[in-house]
Amino acid sequence: MKKQVTKFFKYRSYTPVPFVILMLIFQKASVESMLIGLTIALIGEGFRFWGVAYAGSETRTTGAVGGTFLVVSGAFGYTRNPLYLGNILLYVGVGVMSFALFPYLQIAALLFFYFQYRVIIAEEEAYLQKTFGEHYSDYKKSVPRFLPKFSRYKNDEIEQPKLNLKAAVKSETRTLQAFGFIVTILFALFLFVN
Repeated sequence: MKKQVTKFFKYRSYTPVPFVILMLIFQKASVESMLIGLTIALIGEGFRFWGVAYAGSETRTTGAVGGTFLVVSGAFGYTRNPLYLGNILLYVGVGVMSFALFPYLQIAALLFFYFQYRVIIAEEEAYLQKTFGEHYSDYKKSVPRFLPKFSRYKNDEIEQPKLNLKAAVKSETRTLQAFGFIVTILFALFLFVN
């Protein structure tokens, strides 16, 4: 199981590629699907950016699971996994935009990424529990794994990194480039192929 988790963690940036290829090949976009999907995807990127603005470049590691801080600020005050939630919303948004094999491909992708992230999150949670003990136990009890709660978690005893928008932009550059590239292709296919 440990080997499976390591592979999921290391290659998590590449697992969307087959789904994206299928979405581009079988796209049947409409004005409605493009607008709704883009809105969902932008909400996802918003969660990612908000999380990265506090967690920093540690979110880009592909080696061992780890972290300097137990981040409970920003988006982490509402959901324990804002980056994974953001990713899922990005994938679903692109899937809705493409309207490819709808809804079967989108459901398959959603289930795949949910399973992938559950496996990765279990490993990350074990690390956080071991490293941050009672602080993490309290945080885990108070903040949901995925779906955000409406009230923010706060614990002044936990040292927090500072909000760093410049570092967030730098860290999110690859994600934004990939997202922009896919959206551009989808718009081109919609305009010139449909």
